[in-house]
Amino acid sequence: MLQHLLLTTLLLAASLCFAKDNDKNRDRFLQPGLIHADKAGQKWVDKTMRKMSSEHKVGQLFAIWVRVQFLNDADPIFIQLRDNIRRYHIGALVMSVPVDGPVLLKSQPYVAADLLNRLQRSSKLPLIVAADFERGVAMRLNGTTVFPHAMAFGATGKMENAEAFGRITALEARAVGVHWNFFPDADVNSNPANPIINTRSFGEDPKQVGDFVAAYIRGAHEGGMLTTAKHFPGHGDTAADSHLGLAHVTGDRARLDAVELQPFRRAIAAGVDAVMVAHVTVPALDPEPNRVATTSKAIVTGLLKEDMGFRGIVVTDALDMAGLTRLYAKDIGRAAVESFKAGNDMLIIPANLDASYRSVLQAVQSGEISRSRLDQSVRKILELKASLGLNKARLVDPGRLSIEIAKPENLAVGQRIADEAITLIRDNGRVIPLQSFGTSLGTPEVALPYQSLTEVSNRLVAVIFSDDLRTDSGRMLERQILTRVPDARVIYVDARSAAGMKPDVVEAVEAAEHVIAAVYVVPTAGKAMRAAGGGLKNTVAMDNATGSLLNAILDRAADRTVVLAMGNPYVVQDFPAIQNYVCAFSNATVSETAAVKAIFGEIPIGGHLPVTIPGIASRGEGLERPAQPSSGGSFHVQQ
Repeated sequence: MLQHLLLTTLLLAASLCFAKDNDKNRDRFLQPGLIHADKAGQKWVDKTMRKMSSEHKVGQLFAIWVRVQFLNDADPIFIQLRDNIRRYHIGALVMSVPVDGPVLLKSQPYVAADLLNRLQRSSKLPLIVAADFERGVAMRLNGTTVFPHAMAFGATGKMENAEAFGRITALEARAVGVHWNFFPDADVNSNPANPIINTRSFGEDPKQVGDFVAAYIRGAHEGGMLTTAKHFPGHGDTAADSHLGLAHVTGDRARLDAVELQPFRRAIAAGVDAVMVAHVTVPALDPEPNRVATTSKAIVTGLLKEDMGFRGIVVTDALDMAGLTRLYAKDIGRAAVESFKAGNDMLIIPANLDASYRSVLQAVQSGEISRSRLDQSVRKILELKASLGLNKARLVDPGRLSIEIAKPENLAVGQRIADEAITLIRDNGRVIPLQSFGTSLGTPEVALPYQSLTEVSNRLVAVIFSDDLRTDSGRMLERQILTRVPDARVIYVDARSAAGMKPDVVEAVEAAEHVIAAVYVVPTAGKAMRAAGGGLKNTVAMDNATGSLLNAILDRAADRTVVLAMGNPYVVQDFPAIQNYVCAFSNATVSETAAVKAIFGEIPIGGHLPVTIPGIASRGEGLERPAQPSSGGSFHVQQ
């Protein structure tokens, strides 16, 4: 009995110690929750401000890139990141990934969490970590929940989808150590030729865009993530990419109030945490030539802060974009000074960190920037950190990733939204729905390793028009097609290969019973092409080579071809011969899956255009189709 009591006592003591250890471990990690500043946080801000020198305060204004990859402690890239954080007293990081041409070199969530934790330990003050998660964390990291582009949400017409999007993205972002999303996009895409906004916008109707923006903010705040309305005062009615040069917003003040500014007002009313200012000229707001909104006091301070009453953090778009750097090529540090003087609180991704930091510090020391103005922005930044609880803990728990990331129910939400977005614009009644041929859906024939038992035929030909064959565009689409039609012939083309492959593609199309032409054209930042009159431009249209090939397909098989717009919905304008046209609004894998399910009749088609396609269809249009019961048997078109 005594031994029993002794054993029980020891076990109880051990369990209490274990519980205390667990409590200590929990205290080491930041616990995401609702964003709010408490008294303890305010005391931390006041105490921190009193200890900071001008050098430390200026450093808090800057946010620099961290491109997530595995880095050894002795890796020069890691050492430079760590040293820049310390030397310049950096206030924030912007998480992205390395790139290889058009390919994003994505890592896994564990790699991101580990690197961000190590960088947090390197900093004297906690770092705010931001990211561009416009399509969820999956935009930058593999193995996370995938969502389509914003315009797909507009096509569903359901605000609850945007709210779920914000909430799920917030939970996954906070799990890896990202606190702040540069989203939602409050731009109204009223210009079909816009090369950089396009499907990143919820649509062309200011009220609907504002509704989706507000819904996203609600969801994100529920998950404990900071939000950003961008690109103020509106980048939707431009025909140029501000990553490459100056973009102009030409509307008068009445137009701006009625269209561009309306979603930003909704965002402010919804409690958005930050507003990002664009490198665009807006003559109706600031008539000075070459004065972009980023450096305009009339726009940032006068309009946004004073007239519209925004009290949150104002951030620049990336300071390394050509729309700004070309104006300060002879003194690149002045871009940061002028942006801060205009009223921005945080300076994102300077083209030259050292020059920008020194220029702002010199402006403070000379009195060009008052110390009270500097303190105002630094206090806002520290209060933002305190509202996240970063004053108490700054590290994330890698052990939580397997619990928070890619929950099956969240993956299903992303797929459901992509399904609901599919919009049918043209249908000649002879192609959609296709039916699967051969094996049952989801149960492909068993094949030996390294051996294919399926002989490819031209019964169904799928031509995938990609911007670049090195990207993943079309890979999921191909897998989904082959699951349903194992002998389908799938052909990839891009601008460099289209002309040379044209004879073979045309031959395959002429012999095919039906053709799928999947067009992948999505807005890509800084996608430079040589303009006819010299200089660089960006575009969301097909290039000459791929456009010529699509025309050749339509010349020979328009009535047997369904064109899938896996991105830009306006593509149909350039190809009037299209008889069957389906918009997915995104190249995300969930949209690829949704498009295939839709054309095979497995899901209902119920999306409606959130934009007008001039000469083709008006906003709100969309042909609805019910799901078709599978009849099995051989491949044929159901009439």
